[in-house]
Amino acid sequence: MFQPESYNEASIRSLDWKEHIRLRPGMYIGKLGDGSSPDDGIYVLIKEIIDNAVDEFVMGFGKTIEVTINDQQVCVRDYGRGMPLGKVVECVSKINTGAKYDSKVFKKAVGLNGVGAKAVNGLSSFFKVQAVREGRTKIVEFQRGEIGKEEREKNCDLRQGTIVTFIPDEEVFGSYHYIPDHVRKMLRNYVFLNTGLTIIFNGE
Repeated sequence: MFQPESYNEASIRSLDWKEHIRLRPGMYIGKLGDGSSPDDGIYVLIKEIIDNAVDEFVMGFGKTIEVTINDQQVCVRDYGRGMPLGKVVECVSKINTGAKYDSKVFKKAVGLNGVGAKAVNGLSSFFKVQAVREGRTKIVEFQRGEIGKEEREKNCDLRQGTIVTFIPDEEVFGSYHYIPDHVRKMLRNYVFLNTGLTIIFNGE
């Protein structure tokens, strides 16, 4: 007869944000998959980052989003307001941290409180965010949610906005590949639903 283990204080675990995301990815991005289906998790990761860029467009900042995929590496560049430089790390690595909890800064939001960017960070073997704001920039790199490199703020002549680059983690997704047509269909839906928005995908 099966005897369950004792259920007591020692049974209770507290996970940090990235451990929870990596242990229960389905709670954040649905299924995993290998990229053969358009609803596989690697496409949801792209969507989560684009949602934040679309929020900027909806609020009237940045009419163009650039999406580039090179093998397994994805880069999403918007021309919105750029993350506040002093809070870049928190915006992409601390659950319950964001600017979408009230209607003062984001009156309409597709992305929900920045959880999406944190999920992408936690599920990526490499994640880099660069915020450009008012002639200054901040760059932070992560590996599987852990800060690997954090540069000091510095002057920058790039256009204002946010650049997110990531590689979905094969430890989580296994062997996978992006199918460009799946990405194109997703991006067409965004521009169809957001009149005036332009998305450039791999130069197209």
